Amino acid sequence: MSLMGSLYIGTSGLQTSQNALNTTGHNMSNIDTIGYTRQQVQQGTRFYKTISKNGSAISYQQTGLGVNYTRVKQIRDVFLDKNYRRESGRSAFYDSWTSTVEGVEDLFQELQGESFGEAIDNLWKSVQELAKHPENAVNQGVFIQRCNEFLSRADAVYTGLCEYQDDLNYKISKQVNTINAYGERIAELNKEILKIESGKREHANDLQDERNQLIDELSAMAKISVKYDVYGNAIVRIEENDFVNSDSANKIELDVDPSTGFYTPYWPQLADRDAAGNVVSIESAKLFNLDLEISTDTNTDIGALKAMLLARGDRRATYKDMDPDVYDKEISQSIIMNVQAEFDQLINKVTTGINEIFKTAAENATKENPDSTYMRDPNGDPYQIFKVIKGDPNDPDYPMFSVGNIMIDEALKQSPSLLGFIKDDGKIDQETADALKDLFMKDDELSLNPNVKATTNFINYYNNLIIQVGNTGDVLRGISETQQMEVENIAAAREQILGVSSDDELSNMIMFQNAYNASSRYINVISELLEHVISTLGR
Repeated sequence: MSLMGSLYIGTSGLQTSQNALNTTGHNMSNIDTIGYTRQQVQQGTRFYKTISKNGSAISYQQTGLGVNYTRVKQIRDVFLDKNYRRESGRSAFYDSWTSTVEGVEDLFQELQGESFGEAIDNLWKSVQELAKHPENAVNQGVFIQRCNEFLSRADAVYTGLCEYQDDLNYKISKQVNTINAYGERIAELNKEILKIESGKREHANDLQDERNQLIDELSAMAKISVKYDVYGNAIVRIEENDFVNSDSANKIELDVDPSTGFYTPYWPQLADRDAAGNVVSIESAKLFNLDLEISTDTNTDIGALKAMLLARGDRRATYKDMDPDVYDKEISQSIIMNVQAEFDQLINKVTTGINEIFKTAAENATKENPDSTYMRDPNGDPYQIFKVIKGDPNDPDYPMFSVGNIMIDEALKQSPSLLGFIKDDGKIDQETADALKDLFMKDDELSLNPNVKATTNFINYYNNLIIQVGNTGDVLRGISETQQMEVENIAAAREQILGVSSDDELSNMIMFQNAYNASSRYINVISELLEHVISTLGR
Protein backbone atom coordinates (compact mmCIF):
# COMPACT_ATOMS: atom_id res chain seq x y z
CA MET A 1 0.00 0.00 0.00
CA SER A 2 1.18 3.53 -0.73
CA LEU A 3 2.09 5.91 2.05
CA MET A 4 -0.82 8.17 1.05
CA GLY A 5 -3.20 5.22 1.35
CA SER A 6 -1.76 4.37 4.76
CA LEU A 7 -2.98 7.74 6.03
CA TYR A 8 -6.57 6.47 5.66
CA ILE A 9 -5.82 3.63 8.07
CA GLY A 10 -4.63 6.09 10.70
CA THR A 11 -7.58 8.40 10.04
CA SER A 12 -10.05 5.56 10.51
CA GLY A 13 -8.41 4.75 13.84
CA LEU A 14 -8.74 8.37 14.97
CA GLN A 15 -12.39 8.57 13.95
CA THR A 16 -13.32 5.27 15.53
CA SER A 17 -11.49 6.00 18.79
CA GLN A 18 -13.07 9.46 18.97
CA ASN A 19 -16.56 8.03 18.49
CA ALA A 20 -15.86 5.38 21.13
CA LEU A 21 -14.69 8.12 23.53
CA ASN A 22 -17.88 10.08 22.83
CA THR A 23 -19.99 7.02 23.63
CA THR A 24 -18.05 6.40 26.84
CA GLY A 25 -18.50 10.04 27.84
CA HIS A 26 -22.24 9.73 27.10
CA ASN A 27 -22.43 6.69 29.40
CA MET A 28 -20.60 8.54 32.17
CA SER A 29 -22.82 11.61 31.93
CA ASN A 30 -25.96 9.43 32.27
CA ILE A 31 -24.74 7.21 35.08
CA ASP A 32 -27.59 8.40 37.35
CA THR A 33 -30.24 8.84 34.66
CA ILE A 34 -33.32 6.71 35.35
CA GLY A 35 -34.07 4.34 32.49
CA TYR A 36 -30.73 4.85 30.76
CA THR A 37 -29.21 1.76 29.14
CA ARG A 38 -25.47 1.35 28.85
CA GLN A 39 -24.26 1.75 25.27
CA GLN A 40 -21.42 -0.22 23.74
CA VAL A 41 -19.36 0.50 20.65
CA GLN A 42 -19.05 -2.19 18.01
CA GLN A 43 -16.14 -2.01 15.60
CA GLY A 44 -15.36 -3.86 12.39
CA THR A 45 -12.87 -3.93 9.57
CA ARG A 46 -13.14 -1.93 6.40
CA PHE A 47 -12.81 -3.49 2.95
CA TYR A 48 -9.57 -5.24 2.06
CA LYS A 49 -7.62 -4.25 -1.04
CA THR A 50 -6.44 -7.26 -3.08
CA ILE A 51 -2.84 -6.85 -4.23
CA SER A 52 -2.44 -10.10 -6.18
CA LYS A 53 -4.12 -13.42 -6.72
CA ASN A 54 -2.10 -16.63 -6.85
CA GLY A 55 -3.84 -19.93 -7.34
CA SER A 56 -1.08 -21.79 -5.53
CA ALA A 57 -1.25 -19.54 -2.46
CA ILE A 58 -3.39 -20.34 0.55
CA SER A 59 -5.08 -16.93 0.30
CA TYR A 60 -4.97 -13.78 -1.77
CA GLN A 61 -2.46 -11.08 -0.94
CA GLN A 62 -4.56 -8.32 0.63
CA THR A 63 -4.02 -5.21 2.66
CA GLY A 64 -6.56 -3.72 5.06
CA LEU A 65 -8.05 -0.24 4.80
CA GLY A 66 -8.48 0.32 8.52
CA VAL A 67 -11.12 0.00 11.24
CA ASN A 68 -14.80 0.82 10.86
CA TYR A 69 -17.19 2.28 13.49
CA THR A 70 -20.05 -0.21 13.00
CA ARG A 71 -22.72 0.87 15.50
CA VAL A 72 -23.52 1.71 19.10
CA LYS A 73 -25.78 -0.93 20.62
CA GLN A 74 -27.75 -1.08 23.87
CA ILE A 75 -26.90 -3.79 26.36
CA ARG A 76 -30.13 -5.43 27.53
CA ASP A 77 -31.40 -8.91 28.39
CA VAL A 78 -34.85 -9.63 26.97
CA PHE A 79 -35.55 -12.39 29.52
CA LEU A 80 -34.69 -10.17 32.49
CA ASP A 81 -36.82 -7.39 31.03
CA LYS A 82 -39.77 -9.76 30.72
CA ASN A 83 -39.35 -11.13 34.25
CA TYR A 84 -38.88 -7.65 35.72
CA ARG A 85 -42.02 -6.30 34.11
CA ARG A 86 -44.14 -9.27 35.18
CA GLU A 87 -42.92 -9.22 38.79
CA SER A 88 -43.11 -5.43 38.95
CA GLY A 89 -46.78 -5.63 37.96
CA ARG A 90 -47.40 -8.31 40.58
CA SER A 91 -45.65 -6.23 43.24
CA ALA A 92 -47.77 -3.19 42.34
CA PHE A 93 -50.92 -5.33 42.59
CA TYR A 94 -50.21 -6.42 46.16
CA ASP A 95 -48.90 -3.00 47.16
CA SER A 96 -52.24 -1.53 46.09
CA TRP A 97 -54.23 -4.17 47.97
CA THR A 98 -52.07 -3.71 51.07
CA SER A 99 -52.58 0.04 50.95
CA THR A 100 -56.35 -0.46 50.77
CA VAL A 101 -56.43 -2.78 53.79
CA GLU A 102 -54.27 -0.37 55.79
CA GLY A 103 -56.69 2.43 54.91
CA VAL A 104 -59.62 0.33 56.18
CA GLU A 105 -57.69 -0.45 59.38
CA ASP A 106 -57.09 3.24 59.98
CA LEU A 107 -60.74 4.00 59.35
CA PHE A 108 -61.92 1.57 62.02
CA GLN A 109 -59.25 2.36 64.57
CA GLU A 110 -59.53 6.12 64.49
CA LEU A 111 -62.89 7.82 64.09
CA GLN A 112 -62.84 11.38 65.41
CA GLY A 113 -60.46 10.21 68.11
CA GLU A 114 -62.58 7.20 69.15
CA SER A 115 -62.90 3.74 67.63
CA PHE A 116 -66.26 2.35 66.58
CA GLY A 117 -65.77 -0.46 69.09
CA GLU A 118 -66.49 2.01 71.89
CA ALA A 119 -69.95 2.68 70.47
CA ILE A 120 -70.77 -1.04 70.65
CA ASP A 121 -69.33 -1.33 74.15
CA ASN A 122 -71.33 1.68 75.31
CA LEU A 123 -74.53 0.26 73.84
CA TRP A 124 -73.87 -3.09 75.51
CA LYS A 125 -73.25 -1.41 78.87
CA SER A 126 -76.50 0.55 78.57
CA VAL A 127 -78.36 -2.72 77.90
CA GLN A 128 -76.79 -4.26 81.00
CA GLU A 129 -77.80 -1.29 83.14
CA LEU A 130 -81.30 -1.38 81.68
CA ALA A 131 -81.58 -5.07 82.57
CA LYS A 132 -80.83 -4.21 86.21
CA HIS A 133 -83.56 -1.55 86.50
CA PRO A 134 -85.76 -1.47 83.38
CA GLU A 135 -88.24 0.96 84.93
CA ASN A 136 -85.54 3.57 85.60
CA ALA A 137 -86.07 6.55 83.28
CA VAL A 138 -82.37 7.40 83.36
CA ASN A 139 -81.44 3.93 82.16
CA GLN A 140 -84.06 4.19 79.40
CA GLY A 141 -82.69 7.58 78.34
CA VAL A 142 -79.10 6.32 78.29
CA PHE A 143 -80.18 3.30 76.23
CA ILE A 144 -81.84 5.49 73.57
CA GLN A 145 -78.85 7.82 73.60
CA ARG A 146 -76.45 4.92 73.06
CA CYS A 147 -78.63 3.60 70.24
CA ASN A 148 -78.40 6.99 68.57
CA GLU A 149 -74.63 7.11 69.12
CA PHE A 150 -74.33 3.59 67.70
CA LEU A 151 -76.13 4.68 64.51
CA SER A 152 -74.17 7.90 64.07
CA ARG A 153 -70.83 6.15 64.52
CA ALA A 154 -71.89 3.34 62.18
CA ASP A 155 -72.93 5.89 59.57
CA ALA A 156 -69.55 7.63 59.89
CA VAL A 157 -67.65 4.36 59.39
CA TYR A 158 -69.74 3.28 56.41
CA THR A 159 -69.46 6.76 54.90
CA GLY A 160 -65.70 6.52 55.34
CA LEU A 161 -65.68 3.22 53.45
CA CYS A 162 -67.75 4.77 50.67
CA GLU A 163 -65.40 7.75 50.49
CA TYR A 164 -62.50 5.33 50.25
CA GLN A 165 -64.26 3.72 47.28
CA ASP A 166 -64.65 7.16 45.71
CA ASP A 167 -60.97 7.88 46.27
CA LEU A 168 -60.02 4.62 44.57
CA ASN A 169 -62.44 5.47 41.78
CA TYR A 170 -60.63 8.77 41.23
CA LYS A 171 -57.26 7.00 41.22
CA ILE A 172 -58.60 4.52 38.67
CA SER A 173 -59.55 7.33 36.29
CA LYS A 174 -56.15 8.97 36.74
CA GLN A 175 -54.30 5.73 36.09
CA VAL A 176 -56.32 5.00 32.95
CA ASN A 177 -55.46 8.49 31.70
CA THR A 178 -51.80 7.80 32.47
CA ILE A 179 -51.90 4.48 30.61
CA ASN A 180 -53.45 6.19 27.58
CA ALA A 181 -50.80 8.91 27.67
CA TYR A 182 -48.05 6.29 27.84
CA GLY A 183 -49.56 4.41 24.93
CA GLU A 184 -49.70 7.52 22.77
CA ARG A 185 -46.09 8.39 23.62
CA ILE A 186 -44.86 4.87 22.87
CA ALA A 187 -46.59 5.02 19.46
CA GLU A 188 -44.92 8.40 18.80
CA LEU A 189 -41.54 6.98 19.81
CA ASN A 190 -42.06 4.06 17.43
CA LYS A 191 -42.43 6.52 14.56
CA GLU A 192 -39.49 8.67 15.66
CA ILE A 193 -37.19 5.69 16.13
CA LEU A 194 -38.19 4.20 12.77
CA LYS A 195 -37.56 7.54 11.08
CA ILE A 196 -34.05 7.79 12.51
CA GLU A 197 -33.04 4.16 12.03
CA SER A 198 -34.57 3.61 8.60
CA GLY A 199 -31.31 4.73 6.96
CA LYS A 200 -29.42 1.93 8.74
CA ARG A 201 -26.71 4.41 9.71
CA GLU A 202 -27.96 5.77 13.03
CA HIS A 203 -29.47 4.24 16.15
CA ALA A 204 -31.95 6.13 18.31
CA ASN A 205 -30.70 4.65 21.56
CA ASP A 206 -31.85 7.51 23.81
CA LEU A 207 -35.35 7.33 22.34
CA GLN A 208 -35.32 3.58 22.87
CA ASP A 209 -34.40 4.23 26.50
CA GLU A 210 -37.42 6.48 26.88
CA ARG A 211 -39.64 3.86 25.26
CA ASN A 212 -38.29 1.08 27.49
CA GLN A 213 -38.79 3.21 30.59
CA LEU A 214 -42.41 3.88 29.64
CA ILE A 215 -42.98 0.16 29.09
CA ASP A 216 -41.42 -0.58 32.50
CA GLU A 217 -43.77 1.89 34.19
CA LEU A 218 -46.73 0.61 32.20
CA SER A 219 -46.02 -2.94 33.40
CA ALA A 220 -46.71 -1.85 36.99
CA MET A 221 -50.23 -0.70 36.04
CA ALA A 222 -51.47 -3.71 34.06
CA LYS A 223 -50.40 -7.08 32.73
CA ILE A 224 -48.65 -6.38 29.44
CA SER A 225 -46.78 -8.28 26.77
CA VAL A 226 -44.29 -6.69 24.38
CA LYS A 227 -42.86 -7.84 21.08
CA TYR A 228 -40.96 -6.06 18.32
CA ASP A 229 -41.75 -6.24 14.62
CA VAL A 230 -39.17 -6.43 11.82
CA TYR A 231 -38.90 -2.63 11.80
CA GLY A 232 -38.13 -2.41 15.52
CA ASN A 233 -41.55 -1.07 16.54
CA ALA A 234 -42.69 -2.03 20.05
CA ILE A 235 -46.08 -3.78 19.90
CA VAL A 236 -47.75 -3.69 23.32
CA ARG A 237 -50.75 -5.72 24.46
CA ILE A 238 -52.69 -5.29 27.71
CA GLU A 239 -54.54 -8.32 29.05
CA GLU A 240 -54.08 -9.99 25.64
CA ASN A 241 -55.72 -7.09 23.77
CA ASP A 242 -53.92 -4.78 21.34
CA PHE A 243 -52.89 -1.52 22.96
CA VAL A 244 -49.97 -0.03 21.00
CA ASN A 245 -49.48 -0.92 17.35
CA SER A 246 -46.60 0.24 15.17
CA ASP A 247 -47.74 3.86 14.87
CA SER A 248 -50.94 4.20 16.93
CA ALA A 249 -52.49 3.32 20.29
CA ASN A 250 -55.98 2.08 21.12
CA LYS A 251 -57.40 4.38 23.76
CA ILE A 252 -59.00 2.88 26.86
CA GLU A 253 -62.28 4.57 27.77
CA LEU A 254 -64.23 4.72 31.03
CA ASP A 255 -67.85 3.69 31.43
CA VAL A 256 -69.60 5.52 34.28
CA ASP A 257 -72.18 3.82 36.48
CA PRO A 258 -75.03 6.36 36.82
CA SER A 259 -75.96 5.22 40.34
CA THR A 260 -72.49 5.15 41.93
CA GLY A 261 -70.28 7.11 39.55
CA PHE A 262 -67.87 4.17 39.46
CA TYR A 263 -65.63 3.88 36.41
CA THR A 264 -65.16 0.69 34.41
CA PRO A 265 -62.32 0.75 31.84
CA TYR A 266 -63.14 -0.85 28.51
CA TRP A 267 -62.00 -1.10 24.90
CA PRO A 268 -64.34 1.06 22.78
CA GLN A 269 -63.54 -0.90 19.61
CA LEU A 270 -64.83 -4.10 21.24
CA ALA A 271 -68.04 -2.68 22.74
CA ASP A 272 -71.47 -3.66 21.42
CA ARG A 273 -73.12 -0.77 19.59
CA ASP A 274 -76.50 -0.03 18.08
CA ALA A 275 -77.17 1.01 14.49
CA ALA A 276 -76.36 4.63 15.35
CA GLY A 277 -72.98 3.64 16.76
CA ASN A 278 -73.88 4.23 20.41
CA VAL A 279 -72.45 1.87 23.02
CA VAL A 280 -75.17 -0.41 24.38
CA SER A 281 -73.02 -2.93 26.28
CA ILE A 282 -69.40 -3.17 27.41
CA GLU A 283 -69.57 -6.70 28.83
CA SER A 284 -67.41 -8.12 26.05
CA ALA A 285 -65.12 -5.09 26.01
CA LYS A 286 -64.07 -4.75 29.66
CA LEU A 287 -60.36 -4.30 30.18
CA PHE A 288 -60.25 -6.91 32.96
CA ASN A 289 -62.21 -10.04 33.70
CA LEU A 290 -62.70 -9.56 37.44
CA ASP A 291 -64.59 -12.85 37.80
CA LEU A 292 -61.37 -14.86 37.55
CA GLU A 293 -59.84 -16.13 40.77
CA ILE A 294 -56.78 -14.17 41.83
CA SER A 295 -53.81 -16.49 41.50
CA THR A 296 -50.08 -16.22 40.85
CA ASP A 297 -50.13 -19.48 38.92
CA THR A 298 -52.50 -18.02 36.32
CA ASN A 299 -50.94 -14.52 36.42
CA THR A 300 -54.24 -12.91 37.39
CA ASP A 301 -52.58 -10.90 40.16
CA ILE A 302 -50.72 -8.37 38.01
CA GLY A 303 -51.20 -4.61 37.77
CA ALA A 304 -52.13 -1.84 40.20
CA LEU A 305 -55.16 -0.83 38.12
CA LYS A 306 -56.73 -4.27 38.42
CA ALA A 307 -56.02 -4.31 42.15
CA MET A 308 -57.78 -0.97 42.63
CA LEU A 309 -60.80 -2.14 40.63
CA LEU A 310 -61.06 -5.30 42.72
CA ALA A 311 -60.56 -3.47 46.01
CA ARG A 312 -63.15 -0.83 45.15
CA GLY A 313 -65.78 -3.24 43.84
CA ASP A 314 -68.67 -2.23 41.62
CA ARG A 315 -71.19 -0.86 44.15
CA ARG A 316 -71.90 -0.04 47.80
CA ALA A 317 -72.25 -3.43 49.48
CA THR A 318 -74.92 -4.09 52.13
CA TYR A 319 -76.07 -6.98 54.30
CA LYS A 320 -78.09 -8.20 51.29
CA ASP A 321 -74.80 -9.19 49.65
CA MET A 322 -74.16 -11.78 52.37
CA ASP A 323 -76.30 -14.23 50.42
CA PRO A 324 -73.87 -17.11 49.65
CA ASP A 325 -74.43 -17.00 45.89
CA VAL A 326 -73.98 -13.25 45.71
CA TYR A 327 -71.08 -13.17 48.15
CA ASP A 328 -68.89 -15.73 46.39
CA LYS A 329 -69.53 -14.45 42.88
CA GLU A 330 -69.54 -10.69 43.37
CA ILE A 331 -67.91 -9.36 46.52
CA SER A 332 -65.62 -11.93 48.15
CA GLN A 333 -62.56 -10.64 46.27
CA SER A 334 -63.33 -6.96 46.90
CA ILE A 335 -61.66 -5.74 50.07
CA ILE A 336 -63.93 -2.76 50.66
CA MET A 337 -67.20 -4.40 49.58
CA ASN A 338 -66.43 -7.37 51.78
CA VAL A 339 -65.96 -5.13 54.84
CA GLN A 340 -69.00 -3.01 53.92
CA ALA A 341 -71.25 -6.07 53.76
CA GLU A 342 -69.91 -7.58 56.99
CA PHE A 343 -70.16 -4.27 58.83
CA ASP A 344 -73.67 -3.57 57.53
CA GLN A 345 -74.71 -7.07 58.59
CA LEU A 346 -73.83 -6.20 62.18
CA ILE A 347 -75.84 -2.98 62.07
CA ASN A 348 -78.80 -4.76 60.47
CA LYS A 349 -78.83 -7.58 63.01
CA VAL A 350 -78.55 -5.23 65.99
CA THR A 351 -81.27 -2.82 64.86
CA THR A 352 -83.76 -5.41 63.60
CA GLY A 353 -83.09 -7.60 66.64
CA ILE A 354 -83.86 -4.78 69.07
CA ASN A 355 -86.97 -3.80 67.11
CA GLU A 356 -88.22 -7.38 67.11
CA ILE A 357 -87.91 -7.59 70.90
CA PHE A 358 -90.07 -4.49 71.43
CA LYS A 359 -92.54 -5.69 68.81
CA THR A 360 -92.81 -9.03 70.60
CA ALA A 361 -93.35 -7.28 73.94
CA ALA A 362 -96.24 -5.24 72.50
CA GLU A 363 -97.82 -8.30 70.84
CA ASN A 364 -97.56 -10.38 74.03
CA ALA A 365 -99.26 -7.63 76.00
CA THR A 366 -102.06 -7.52 73.43
CA LYS A 367 -102.55 -11.27 73.71
CA GLU A 368 -103.13 -10.84 77.43
CA ASN A 369 -105.27 -7.73 76.99
CA PRO A 370 -106.61 -6.81 73.54
CA ASP A 371 -107.05 -3.21 74.66
CA SER A 372 -103.44 -2.93 75.90
CA THR A 373 -101.42 0.08 74.78
CA TYR A 374 -98.20 -1.21 76.30
CA MET A 375 -95.16 -0.54 74.11
CA ARG A 376 -97.40 1.02 71.44
CA ASP A 377 -97.40 4.49 69.91
CA PRO A 378 -100.51 6.71 69.64
CA ASN A 379 -101.36 5.03 66.33
CA GLY A 380 -101.44 1.65 68.03
CA ASP A 381 -98.30 0.38 66.32
CA PRO A 382 -95.56 -1.30 68.38
CA TYR A 383 -92.73 1.06 69.30
CA GLN A 384 -89.78 0.55 67.00
CA ILE A 385 -86.62 2.28 68.18
CA PHE A 386 -85.08 2.07 64.73
CA LYS A 387 -86.96 3.18 61.62
CA VAL A 388 -86.01 3.28 57.94
CA ILE A 389 -85.47 6.71 56.43
CA LYS A 390 -86.48 5.93 52.87
CA GLY A 391 -87.73 3.12 50.70
CA ASP A 392 -90.68 1.95 48.67
CA PRO A 393 -93.15 -0.08 50.76
CA ASN A 394 -93.99 -2.04 47.61
CA ASP A 395 -90.36 -3.06 47.20
CA PRO A 396 -89.80 -6.68 48.36
CA ASP A 397 -86.67 -5.49 50.19
CA TYR A 398 -88.62 -2.90 52.20
CA PRO A 399 -87.93 -2.04 54.95
CA MET A 400 -84.18 -2.14 54.38
CA PHE A 401 -82.36 -1.65 57.66
CA SER A 402 -78.99 -0.72 56.21
CA VAL A 403 -76.38 1.78 57.38
CA GLY A 404 -77.33 5.26 56.32
CA ASN A 405 -81.00 4.31 55.99
CA ILE A 406 -81.84 4.01 59.69
CA MET A 407 -82.87 6.62 62.25
CA ILE A 408 -84.09 6.66 65.83
CA ASP A 409 -87.82 7.06 66.30
CA GLU A 410 -88.24 10.78 66.88
CA ALA A 411 -90.83 10.41 69.66
CA LEU A 412 -88.62 7.99 71.63
CA LYS A 413 -85.60 10.18 71.00
CA GLN A 414 -87.44 13.12 72.60
CA SER A 415 -89.10 11.08 75.37
CA PRO A 416 -87.31 7.78 76.09
CA SER A 417 -89.62 7.21 79.08
CA LEU A 418 -92.42 6.32 76.65
CA LEU A 419 -90.97 2.82 76.73
CA GLY A 420 -91.96 2.62 80.39
CA PHE A 421 -91.15 -1.06 80.89
CA ILE A 422 -94.22 -1.14 83.20
CA LYS A 423 -96.91 -3.58 82.08
CA ASP A 424 -100.64 -2.94 82.24
CA ASP A 425 -100.80 -4.81 85.54
CA GLY A 426 -98.17 -2.51 87.02
CA LYS A 427 -95.39 -5.09 86.98
CA ILE A 428 -91.89 -4.34 85.69
CA ASP A 429 -91.28 -5.89 82.26
CA GLN A 430 -88.07 -7.69 83.18
CA GLU A 431 -88.58 -10.22 80.38
CA THR A 432 -88.11 -7.61 77.67
CA ALA A 433 -85.04 -6.16 79.36
CA ASP A 434 -83.53 -9.63 79.70
CA ALA A 435 -84.36 -10.38 76.06
CA LEU A 436 -82.30 -7.34 75.06
CA LYS A 437 -79.41 -8.63 77.10
CA ASP A 438 -79.72 -12.13 75.63
CA LEU A 439 -79.80 -10.65 72.13
CA PHE A 440 -76.27 -9.34 72.54
CA MET A 441 -74.98 -12.56 74.09
CA LYS A 442 -76.58 -15.07 71.69
CA ASP A 443 -73.77 -16.58 69.60
CA ASP A 444 -75.38 -19.32 67.52
CA GLU A 445 -76.67 -17.36 64.51
CA LEU A 446 -74.19 -14.68 63.39
CA SER A 447 -71.02 -15.34 61.34
CA LEU A 448 -68.78 -12.87 59.53
CA ASN A 449 -69.61 -14.16 56.06
CA PRO A 450 -70.88 -17.32 54.33
CA ASN A 451 -67.35 -18.73 54.12
CA VAL A 452 -66.80 -18.49 57.89
CA LYS A 453 -68.44 -21.36 59.74
CA ALA A 454 -67.80 -20.17 63.30
CA THR A 455 -70.63 -18.15 64.83
CA THR A 456 -70.39 -15.38 67.40
CA ASN A 457 -72.41 -12.75 69.26
CA PHE A 458 -72.79 -9.03 68.67
CA ILE A 459 -70.07 -8.12 71.14
CA ASN A 460 -67.41 -10.34 69.59
CA TYR A 461 -68.58 -9.90 65.99
CA TYR A 462 -67.00 -6.48 65.63
CA ASN A 463 -63.76 -7.69 67.22
CA ASN A 464 -63.69 -10.64 64.81
CA LEU A 465 -64.24 -8.23 61.92
CA ILE A 466 -61.27 -6.12 63.01
CA ILE A 467 -59.14 -9.24 63.52
CA GLN A 468 -60.07 -10.45 60.03
CA VAL A 469 -59.06 -7.11 58.50
CA GLY A 470 -55.82 -7.15 60.49
CA ASN A 471 -55.01 -10.73 59.45
CA THR A 472 -55.72 -9.89 55.82
CA GLY A 473 -53.41 -6.92 56.13
CA ASP A 474 -50.63 -9.04 57.65
CA VAL A 475 -50.92 -11.63 54.88
CA LEU A 476 -50.90 -9.00 52.15
CA ARG A 477 -47.99 -7.14 53.73
CA GLY A 478 -46.02 -10.39 53.82
CA ILE A 479 -46.78 -11.09 50.15
CA SER A 480 -46.00 -7.50 49.21
CA GLU A 481 -42.64 -7.53 51.01
CA THR A 482 -41.69 -10.87 49.47
CA GLN A 483 -42.69 -9.65 46.04
CA GLN A 484 -40.73 -6.44 46.51
CA MET A 485 -37.63 -8.46 47.32
CA GLU A 486 -38.17 -10.49 44.14
CA VAL A 487 -38.41 -7.31 42.09
CA GLU A 488 -35.30 -5.88 43.71
CA ASN A 489 -33.34 -9.06 42.96
CA ILE A 490 -34.37 -9.03 39.30
CA ALA A 491 -33.70 -5.30 39.08
CA ALA A 492 -30.20 -5.84 40.53
CA ALA A 493 -29.48 -8.60 38.00
CA ARG A 494 -30.75 -6.40 35.20
CA GLU A 495 -28.71 -3.46 36.43
CA GLN A 496 -25.58 -5.57 36.18
CA ILE A 497 -26.22 -5.76 32.44
CA LEU A 498 -27.77 -2.46 31.43
CA GLY A 499 -26.43 -0.25 34.21
CA VAL A 500 -23.40 2.02 33.82
CA SER A 501 -20.32 1.19 35.91
CA SER A 502 -18.00 4.16 36.42
CA ASP A 503 -15.00 1.83 36.84
CA ASP A 504 -15.72 0.00 33.58
CA GLU A 505 -16.30 3.21 31.69
CA LEU A 506 -13.08 4.75 33.01
CA SER A 507 -11.20 1.66 31.88
CA ASN A 508 -12.80 1.96 28.43
CA MET A 509 -11.93 5.62 28.33
CA ILE A 510 -8.25 4.86 28.98
CA MET A 511 -8.30 2.09 26.36
CA PHE A 512 -9.90 4.27 23.66
CA GLN A 513 -7.64 7.19 24.55
CA ASN A 514 -4.61 4.98 24.10
CA ALA A 515 -6.02 3.74 20.77
CA TYR A 516 -6.53 7.36 19.70
CA ASN A 517 -2.94 8.21 20.67
CA ALA A 518 -1.64 5.15 18.80
CA SER A 519 -3.51 6.18 15.64
CA SER A 520 -2.14 9.69 16.01
CA ARG A 521 1.44 8.44 16.29
CA TYR A 522 0.85 6.17 13.28
CA ILE A 523 -0.22 9.17 11.21
CA ASN A 524 2.81 11.12 12.46
CA VAL A 525 5.13 8.31 11.32
CA ILE A 526 3.51 8.19 7.85
CA SER A 527 3.70 11.96 7.66
CA GLU A 528 7.43 11.92 8.51
CA LEU A 529 8.07 9.21 5.90
CA LEU A 530 6.24 11.24 3.25
CA GLU A 531 8.21 14.31 4.20
CA HIS A 532 11.44 12.36 4.01
CA VAL A 533 10.57 10.92 0.57
CA ILE A 534 9.53 14.31 -0.80
CA SER A 535 12.59 16.01 0.60
CA THR A 536 14.91 13.33 -0.83
CA LEU A 537 13.33 13.41 -4.28
CA GLY A 538 13.43 17.19 -4.27
CA ARG A 539 17.18 17.13 -4.08
